[in-house]
Amino acid sequence: MAQDLYRYDKMVENALRGVVREALSRAAQEGLRGGHHFYIGFVTQAPGVVVPQSLLDQYPEEMTIVVQHQFWDLEVRPESFSVTLSFQRRPERLTVPFSAVRSFADPSVQFGLQFEVATPASAQAAALPAPAKPAEAEEPPQRGAAEVVALDKFRKR
Repeated sequence: MAQDLYRYDKMVENALRGVVREALSRAAQEGLRGGHHFYIGFVTQAPGVVVPQSLLDQYPEEMTIVVQHQFWDLEVRPESFSVTLSFQRRPERLTVPFSAVRSFADPSVQFGLQFEVATPASAQAAALPAPAKPAEAEEPPQRGAAEVVALDKFRKR
């Protein structure tokens, strides 16, 4: 199979992050209409994430915020969003790059997305060379032989 030099998987992921950006932009401009509200999960240690230390202590890896009734000053930029939320009756300002978002859901319309997020630990592991596999005796495929490919491996989950 040919190598995907265009990285279509990344193109699709970037396009879907645009859906999150657009939904938040509409909420910032128009407010939340109808029953719409958002659950946004993000990696707290991702580059560019700004959250108070007290929240980092509570959620050292990932946290999910709810943008519904009590949110203020929602600001959406091309690469990130900022919002003020109430945590134990204290307003706290958070800034989250879209690249740190791991999940987005609007339960009012049963819509949800999940994303891959490179964390410092996973990026470090990805930089390590893969262990060498022992050579296996394999018969070369015969010309004209068909290969069955499961489409599930190409679907986003």
